Amino acid sequence: MDVKDIIKPENLVYSKSKVLTDTVMHYCPGCSHGVVHKLLAEVIEEMDIQDKTIGVSPVGCAVFAYKYINIDWQQAAHGRAPALATATKRLYPDKYVVAYQGDGDLASIGTAEIIHACNRGENIVVIFINNAIYGMTGGQMAPTTLLDMKTATTPYGRSVELNGHPLKITELVAQLEGTCYVTRQSVHTPASARRTKRAIKKALENSAQKKGTSLIEVVSTCNSNWKLSPVKANDWMVENMFPFYPLGDIKDR
Repeated sequence: MDVKDIIKPENLVYSKSKVLTDTVMHYCPGCSHGVVHKLLAEVIEEMDIQDKTIGVSPVGCAVFAYKYINIDWQQAAHGRAPALATATKRLYPDKYVVAYQGDGDLASIGTAEIIHACNRGENIVVIFINNAIYGMTGGQMAPTTLLDMKTATTPYGRSVELNGHPLKITELVAQLEGTCYVTRQSVHTPASARRTKRAIKKALENSAQKKGTSLIEVVSTCNSNWKLSPVKANDWMVENMFPFYPLGDIKDR
């Protein structure tokens, strides 16, 4: 049998999204970023909005999204993606504007920007990758780091007395009048990835309908800085992060 007979459309099980570039992803094995990139690209392709989508990425591992997803991109200063996304959406109201941020960015230096963008109800989509640590800069404690979790700056574990409580930024923005859809998902299993994909699509549709701000938190792994294998990192996430950051829709208006 000729290879061309095998790859006929009716025999095709899966094909890479045309919105993804041919650049080989550099992320650490087990990193959640690549899966979320794939899901976002698939939704953009299925909605046929590649030429209508503008991404905004700040500093951190999230910045590299522009190398892998073939849409128009802007890079924001650390934490400022919601502010730049606000300006972009107001200048081009017919575009889909997506801010792609990590927890060390969105929940720390960018707290003011995300809170006020959500409070204003900007018609943007925010994808928030929460791996409870600063991934790119060496594994320091992030606002989302769990209590007793060891990091480069909390070698004996995070303590309330010294470091305060972990910040549930997603619950905070869900209380704001400007948010229409706030959800917490993951991508550690095929089923969870499908739920995250549906959430991304719903958020983009909300933007087109001018319902307000949609925020999708993706509870993720950082096995390199957690010092775990990809498999054990997933297990640790399920056992430790999910109880504190429970999955599911928090707000759907």
